Amino acid sequence: MSSLLAGKVAVVTGASRGVGKGIALELGAAGAVVYLTGRTVTEGPLAGTITATAEEVTALGGVGIPVECDHRDDGKVEALFARVGADHGHLDVLVNNVFSAPDIAPWLNRPFWTLPVAAWDQVIDIGLRSHYVASVFAVPLMLKAPRPGSIINISSSGAAGYSHNVVYGVGKAGVDKLTADMAVELKPHGIAAVSVWPGLVRTELLETAARVTEEGVSVLDIPGAGAFDISRAESPRFVGRAVAALAADPDVLSYTGKAATTAKLAETYGFTDVDGSRPHTNIRERD
Repeated sequence: MSSLLAGKVAVVTGASRGVGKGIALELGAAGAVVYLTGRTVTEGPLAGTITATAEEVTALGGVGIPVECDHRDDGKVEALFARVGADHGHLDVLVNNVFSAPDIAPWLNRPFWTLPVAAWDQVIDIGLRSHYVASVFAVPLMLKAPRPGSIINISSSGAAGYSHNVVYGVGKAGVDKLTADMAVELKPHGIAAVSVWPGLVRTELLETAARVTEEGVSVLDIPGAGAFDISRAESPRFVGRAVAALAADPDVLSYTGKAATTAKLAETYGFTDVDGSRPHTNIRERD
């Protein structure tokens, strides 16, 4: 446990499992108070609930506070930030991560005309609009923070090149444009807005979908994209360490408006994954 974020208040959206959970855990390990949102309050087919994640955050030295929240409901999102304001009076870090990965998985690598129109709503409403809405309610609290804070949006290299399908790419490009334009308006107030691009991440969903080859290697088969060795993938906590490093950096404004890969952030800040490795997934970087 470190104390780099001791006394800091953070909100992580979509933190029941996966990347959001990894981020919440690492913010907690750095000493932060972490409000984590999600819809999962009881165990289902995929392991993980917001309550269980919150308990792990606290065990790591932070304070984990689970908040059941469907980010399609603006009223619930507003109530979340009202609670943070009532409890602490300010907010230091917002991590916009919520994304319906299990719901959109069957639509990956399919031509857009074969998808239901609902695929657009699922990606854009939850993976983009929810980031905007959370930021709207977060910024007034961030303006009250003792020191400038940061909004960190979890995006991907799909923002810069074709990845998975049309709606996925449009959604991620939208996240990066959201980051860039928010940065312009937030910079005079000392608040940074940064997009973080993970590589392939070894989430619960990915591990469930993987198969083991005769050589004992876990691979993920993605129709139209090939088979990927997930043994070298990043853990969710590697992404979390990238986010925690940014949140603790007094010079985080140097990143504002930009997208940074987890691999590059690991090189800059000197952190490794939980097993001591430094994953370097090959992803397309923005020109």
